[in-house]
Amino acid sequence: MTKAYGTLPEAVQFSGMSRTSIYEALKRGDLKARKAGRRTLISFADLETYLASLPTYQAGA
Repeated sequence: MTKAYGTLPEAVQFSGMSRTSIYEALKRGDLKARKAGRRTLISFADLETYLASLPTYQAGA
């Protein structure tokens, strides 16, 4: 069984994004987080959706 939510360090490892980039996406509202006490939890499904919404790489652009 895979986890549905992960901590910020787990989201960084899962996505390959930097911690700062994830916080910026949260601030813009592109990602949503849940709080469990002091822990910030991010849905891996939401993270996958966000990554899929990013523009594709265009060589020479």
